[in-house]
Amino acid sequence: MPGKVSPDDLLAHVFERTETADETVLQGPADGEDAAAIDWPDGEGTLVVSSDPISLAASAVGRLAVSVASNDVAVSGADPRWLTAVVLLPSDTDGSADGSLLEEIADDLHAAAGEIGASIVGGHSEYVDQLERPLLSLTAMGATDRFVPTGGAEPGDAVILTKAAGLEGSAVLAADFGDDLGVDAETRERAESFLDEISVAPEARLVRADATAMHDPTEGGVAAGLLEVARASGVRLEVDRDAVPVREATARLCEAAGVDPLRIFGSGALVATVPGDAVDDRLEALSDAGIEGAEIGTVRGLEGGDPALVLDSEPITGPIEDDLYPLWERADADD
Repeated sequence: MPGKVSPDDLLAHVFERTETADETVLQGPADGEDAAAIDWPDGEGTLVVSSDPISLAASAVGRLAVSVASNDVAVSGADPRWLTAVVLLPSDTDGSADGSLLEEIADDLHAAAGEIGASIVGGHSEYVDQLERPLLSLTAMGATDRFVPTGGAEPGDAVILTKAAGLEGSAVLAADFGDDLGVDAETRERAESFLDEISVAPEARLVRADATAMHDPTEGGVAAGLLEVARASGVRLEVDRDAVPVREATARLCEAAGVDPLRIFGSGALVATVPGDAVDDRLEALSDAGIEGAEIGTVRGLEGGDPALVLDSEPITGPIEDDLYPLWERADADD
C-alpha cells in the first residue's frame, strides 16, 4: 500500500532513534508534528524547518511542491522565507535534452515562492532512469517568535477549518479519474482550479496570534489531519461532520467516485484550535481577507479514553488511509 509510514511504525522504528540532547532543538520528530523548531543561538527567535516530497502530480508540480513544503512552516507560526529544491526528472522525458521540463518546473517554483514571499536559496537537479514522472523534494525554512505546534490543543478550545475539505483530492479526482466518473466538464474544471488554493500561508498569518495548535491536513484528508492534532495534543476532538465545509464540486466528484470528502488529500485547508473567546475574532479576520472559515468542533479532555477524533459521536483512534489510493490501485490493475 503506498502512502505514509504508519504512526505506530514511526514510533517503533524512527522517533526513538532521532532523540537529541541539543538544547536548541525545541521540537524534533514526533507523532503528528510536521516541522522541526530550533532556537537560534543568537536569540533572534525560532527557526522552523520542514521537508516534503511530491511525486503524484505531473502538472504544476513545482507550484504544488512549494505549497506542500511551506505550509508546514506556515502552520507552525512562521513565515516561509527560504526554500531548497531537489528536482529529479525522468531520463526519457520529452524535452529533457533541451531542459524544457526543468525550465517549466523552475518557473513554477520561482513563481510560487514569490507569491508567499519566500526565496529559493539552493538545491539539486538530475535525470534518473528509474523515474516515470518528476519527483521533487523541498525543504522550507522560516523564523518566528512564537512556535505553534500540532500538539498544543487544550480542552475547551474551538476547532476551526479554513476553506473546505478535500481541495487537493478534488483536483486529483478531476484530473486522474474525470473521464470515468461521468461528471460534467464544468465541475471538473472548477475542481482542478482548487490547486491554485493549496497554500495556507495567508490564513495561518491571520490565525496564529491566538492559535494553540495549527496543522496542514494532507494525506488522509481533513479527518486524518484532525486525528493527528488529537494524537499530538493528547485530547479528543469532537467534530460535527455537517459543520465541515465541502464545496459542491468536491461533493459531486466524491459521490461519483464513492469516496469520503473528509478522507481525500486535504492540502489547502488549515486546521486550527483557538480559545473559545477568540473564535469570532479569528473568523472575522479570515472573512475580511476573503478566506472561508468555519467553526467545526470542540477540544475535549481524554476522560479516561484515548486521543481520538470523535466524528458525529464515532471515536476514531487508528490511522486513516486516504480513499484515493484504492482508486489508483484499481486503475493500475485494469491497465
